[in-house]
Amino acid sequence: MNSSAHVDRPLFVDTRGQMPPMWPRRAVFFANLLALFFGNEEQTRVLSEEVGELDSYSARLIPILNILFEGPDNVLVVERKPDPALCRYLSEELGLELPRICVLPHEHYTRLGKLIASRPDVPLSELLDADDPLVSISTSSDNAWADGYVTDEVLPRLADRLGCRTISSTSASQAGNNKGLLQKFLVDQNLPTVPTEFAGGPDEIAACARSLHSQGFDSAVVRSQIGASGVGMMKLSGLGDVDSLAEVPRYFFHEGPCLVQGWLSPGRLGVEQIRSPSTQLFLDERHVYAFDMTEQILSEHNIHEGNESPPPYLDEMPGLREETMRQAETVGRWLHETGYRGTASIDWLVVEREGQTEPEVYVCEINARVTGATYPSLLAKHFHPEGAWLLRNLRLAHPVTASKLLKTLEEKGHLFHLGSRRGVLPLNFNFGSDGLVHKGQFICIGDDSQECRRFLQVAENDMPGGWTADRD
Repeated sequence: MNSSAHVDRPLFVDTRGQMPPMWPRRAVFFANLLALFFGNEEQTRVLSEEVGELDSYSARLIPILNILFEGPDNVLVVERKPDPALCRYLSEELGLELPRICVLPHEHYTRLGKLIASRPDVPLSELLDADDPLVSISTSSDNAWADGYVTDEVLPRLADRLGCRTISSTSASQAGNNKGLLQKFLVDQNLPTVPTEFAGGPDEIAACARSLHSQGFDSAVVRSQIGASGVGMMKLSGLGDVDSLAEVPRYFFHEGPCLVQGWLSPGRLGVEQIRSPSTQLFLDERHVYAFDMTEQILSEHNIHEGNESPPPYLDEMPGLREETMRQAETVGRWLHETGYRGTASIDWLVVEREGQTEPEVYVCEINARVTGATYPSLLAKHFHPEGAWLLRNLRLAHPVTASKLLKTLEEKGHLFHLGSRRGVLPLNFNFGSDGLVHKGQFICIGDDSQECRRFLQVAENDMPGGWTADRD
């Protein structure tokens, strides 16, 4: 059963940085990261290989789930048992109420979905072993809802057997993340768009490249309709020589034609500067809230490595926020019309050109899910509503235990504590096969962006050998 009621015209609310009212619901949240691509198995395999330590990413939800959902007794279903030292820090030092944790590996999740589909009349209790973690989940309350990073085909089956409703349908979740549908909507609404071609298969890429090259582009980006964390995105250079272009993998076309878009970069077509802000949204049944504006921190390959809020250049570009809100109202209502509900983000492309007083502002994509910016935004606004924050994904030069990492930050006086309103807040740790922390997501909170960057620098000096930026 899907909750998303049709609303003719949801109210768009710019909260100007204030936290919107979140769900007054009890939730069972499945951290189904490996379902992001809706059954595209090859793309999922690439995600697992390129990101690394993926099974521990779902623990990022632990500190925010009870902020996102009022409860009571929210349940978070993760792939790997969370680290007890970090959980103690979150609950005892930060005073956060943590959800009940249930561990369910992704293989078990997908296998159970197939089992339910093949035996539709059998109660869930008869399909589970006595020691199965799902046995402990009770959803007798009328206010229980099931949610996940995405609503794939498995989640509604599990929700139905657990006796609860899904917040978004599978079709709504898939449509809200579909770059092709969004592109067509932007064109229909006469909103600014980057020059775009559609390729129905690898053999059509060359024609798209020729078209973009004739418009002055030397490079292009190929984007699958569904993608995340740089997977499903590929840059093509040298459009003037189509015979030498790299081959686009078949899995890019799983959802249908790919977008082939002109690659904007400084030094070509009058472009002087490219910026990548993002607007954080929350959609309930009657509202679309825009509650935070961040700057995406991207690698040289345009892959997400972190965020900061507010964008450091926002005060220097007084018309930028107004233009993003104007477009956000239109595309936010489109997202609402798909039936999607929950947190989301609009990623922007802001282009400054020679001789233009105002930048060009393009919607790059919508991510209809809990995103990499959702965690720090909710936590930072919870602890320091008027402050700034900076999130970085960082790989340690020398892996350590979680307890050692927390102790080091504490001894140096840089660990964030309840009431301090400034410091380094470890959001999550990613573990290697040796059981040590190899990578983590760290939030620097302070009164302003300069203070946040200072905490990032001193915390790096705290770690033996330091750390390096890594992809999300």
